[in-house]
Amino acid sequence: MKNVDMTVEGTILTIKVDLSKEFGPSASGKTIIIASTEGNVTIPNREEKVGLNVYRKKP
Repeated sequence: MKNVDMTVEGTILTIKVDLSKEFGPSASGKTIIIASTEGNVTIPNREEKVGLNVYRKKP
């Protein structure tokens, strides 16, 4: 995972992303990647999965 922190308290999933970070352009080159789970990942200590991509349009 890039720039993604997941925590679970009881039945509440909290996802933290630092919006000031960048990881370069997407494969298409149209957006800048800020955070990604890089596919579906299992939530810590749970059976559920999450897939997350955070990006912004390239200026």
